[in-house]
Amino acid sequence: MTSSLPAIKYVIRAKFEVDGLVEKPDVIGAVFGQTEGLFGAELDLRELQKSGRIGRIEVEITSQKDNKTMGTIIIPTSLDKVSTAIIAASIESIDRVGPFAAHILLERIEDVRETKRKAIIERAKEILHKWSLEMVPETEEIFREVAEILRAPKIREYGPEKLPAGPEVDSAKEIIIVEGRADVINLVKHGIYNVIALEGVKIPETIIKLTREKEATAFLDGDHGGDLILKELLQVANIKYVARAPKGKEVEDLTAREIEVALQNKVPVGEIIERRKKRKKVLVPKEIVEVAESLRGTFEAVLFNEKMEQIGRLPVSELADKLKEIEGVNTVVFDGIITQRLVDIASDKNIKYLIAARISEIVKQPLGVNLLTFDDILD
Repeated sequence: MTSSLPAIKYVIRAKFEVDGLVEKPDVIGAVFGQTEGLFGAELDLRELQKSGRIGRIEVEITSQKDNKTMGTIIIPTSLDKVSTAIIAASIESIDRVGPFAAHILLERIEDVRETKRKAIIERAKEILHKWSLEMVPETEEIFREVAEILRAPKIREYGPEKLPAGPEVDSAKEIIIVEGRADVINLVKHGIYNVIALEGVKIPETIIKLTREKEATAFLDGDHGGDLILKELLQVANIKYVARAPKGKEVEDLTAREIEVALQNKVPVGEIIERRKKRKKVLVPKEIVEVAESLRGTFEAVLFNEKMEQIGRLPVSELADKLKEIEGVNTVVFDGIITQRLVDIASDKNIKYLIAARISEIVKQPLGVNLLTFDDILD
């Protein structure tokens, strides 16, 4: 039943132009066919649609003339921001529809919740205006006093980078560092005013300076993006505690109770560092380590023979097909997710090592192939 599906959070809208006359099923077929296997089962459109994380994909054809077809692709999602952005980028990578060349460009990503909030606020203004006209003066005065008490402090801009922050960052002895403006708004709404946002993976100088002067807690999303920001923070800032949203959730969406529990369960940074030291690292040739470090964020793959000589470099989107063709591959290092399909190909081709950013949870451990992540071989 539809009611059991996750609520739609974002809608991806992309414009397309095809150098030929095609129909809606052709475009939808290209969307599913050319994105399949790019990032494994976790971001496969068919699997996401089965689980309800991706809604029905709509195609609107706006014109067909001069042997060209133009229109719009609409994809509703209940995924987090990072996954939604990856889906949007993968749609842009489609270059054919049927036998014809195609060009797809992201138009925008709509935040359904933001649109809904704006509509609610406008309606609330109408209700309040009508209500105010009907109120007797005494009641109106009481309402004004209560509204003044309940009004949340405004978000301010802090430092030369104009970072979103609560009103008590200067006066508080302790600060909470979050990822973005929406996180600040949510915490301030729930009465936490000593909060400031990074607004990006690169850590601003203002944040580095504040962590030297005040006791700092990093409060980050429970996803891979939060992991990356935590790594960067620990390298350049003086963080004392780390709190995380529940796995798969973002700080901007947490309830008051979830915020309270996450902050109560914050972990001293020293404990996190000790855990990392105890984690057993797998020793691999230095050529592998150097390539793994250089591949982060590139969505590329590098192939090695058994002498640890590079014999190929290619986009991750082409990896599965190319591995079937190339002989003599011993090790594959790539910025992506190890899927069952890749494991099966590696097993057939006698490839000894698959080393990637992540391993899909649904992969069965093969007999002849060693599966490792970047975390297994890098500090």
